[in-house]
Amino acid sequence: MRKNSIKNTRINGEVQRELSDIIRTELKDPRVHPVATTVVAVEVTPDLKYCKAYISVLGGEEAGKATIQGLKSAVGFIRSQLAKRINLRNTPEITFILDQSIEYGVNMSRLIDEVTARDSQE
Repeated sequence: MRKNSIKNTRINGEVQRELSDIIRTELKDPRVHPVATTVVAVEVTPDLKYCKAYISVLGGEEAGKATIQGLKSAVGFIRSQLAKRINLRNTPEITFILDQSIEYGVNMSRLIDEVTARDSQE
């Protein structure tokens, strides 16, 4: 199975949807804020053994680090819930990665707006 096959794309989408739901409804860790945490993307390897989950957190850098720590400590529970919800040959080992692309985009948009406003005043 190729990395970008249709089957792998479907599995990525399903795992992303279920991870979002598990984080939002099942997780009770105080470090993980369910409203401020978003699963941006998921990459499952073709052999279904490993999974990279890119997580975006609303808030500062400290909130992001705390959320990733909370998710890493709950990875066993999350993986067991994922196994119950999705019928896969193997339940992948999940690695959580902090994704700051949304925060970066918002910051760049703000900077562009400032420059545009400054240029329109001149």
